[in-house]
Amino acid sequence: MTSQLPLFPRTVFTIVEPLSLIAGCAAPLISADWFIEEQIDSPQLLHHNDNARLVALQLGNAYGLLFMLGVAVLYTTTELKVVRNYLWALWIADIGHIGITAYLLGYEKFISFSDWNAMTWGNIGATAFLFLTRTAYLCGLFGAAPQSPSPIKKVQ
Repeated sequence: MTSQLPLFPRTVFTIVEPLSLIAGCAAPLISADWFIEEQIDSPQLLHHNDNARLVALQLGNAYGLLFMLGVAVLYTTTELKVVRNYLWALWIADIGHIGITAYLLGYEKFISFSDWNAMTWGNIGATAFLFLTRTAYLCGLFGAAPQSPSPIKKVQ
């Protein structure tokens, strides 16, 4: 199915996004404390308990699940409609991801792009890039999607 996508969105959705999801899965597994600490950059040292570590590890697991779902959908379906519905679901989730991050950062930290750490750039910048790429694809800005061939009817 991925061969039916235009080159740019195909590259973003089948290479860039899966790699970012693997990173999101691996980061809390490597260091849950670092992962928690980087979510909202703070000058004061925070103390993490097992509840926070559990949530970080569960989030990492969710990123792993998203990776596997993306690979399953994009590499196994032959239905463009399935891909579009998958991308619509991710488009909606992108809005929530950016909105929640922005809300918890607060207005001052949200608009201070130069102070963002790598995690904030991933949570907002990378997600915004994916959101805009999805928007462009869903609006047809990469060209019309090829039509699935009609089933061939046998003439008797």
